[in-house]
Amino acid sequence: MVEDDTTLLHGPGSEPVTDHKFGDRLAALRKQRGLTRQAVADAAGAHVTQIRRYEAGTSQPTLDVLRNLALALSTSADSLLFDTDERGPANPSLRLRLEALDQLDPDENAAVLAMIEGAVLRHHARRQLNVS
Repeated sequence: MVEDDTTLLHGPGSEPVTDHKFGDRLAALRKQRGLTRQAVADAAGAHVTQIRRYEAGTSQPTLDVLRNLALALSTSADSLLFDTDERGPANPSLRLRLEALDQLDPDENAAVLAMIEGAVLRHHARRQLNVS
């Protein structure tokens, strides 16, 4: 049996990377920040060859390297892993309202977060009561 070329890039039992979106997002963020692959590699503690492989979609980083890439690019790991529409509320009305929270002052933002946390806790408590 002939092995697929991508099999050689992964250890035993690991799946080949089939999602090129991570690599595309990594390359786009790196270019947006005006950084070279070498600069990102140095900041993330990885070899520049690995950065090329990540961007090409032929390899995937470990969690530690993913964290370091996010820090090197001043972004969240979520922005490297997910498209904008893959995270957040499915309800468009709720999504717009949550985006508007960025315009609030820090104290107003904290008050809204406390209300949301209270509502979620109340929801979980009611579910526990109904289960028992």
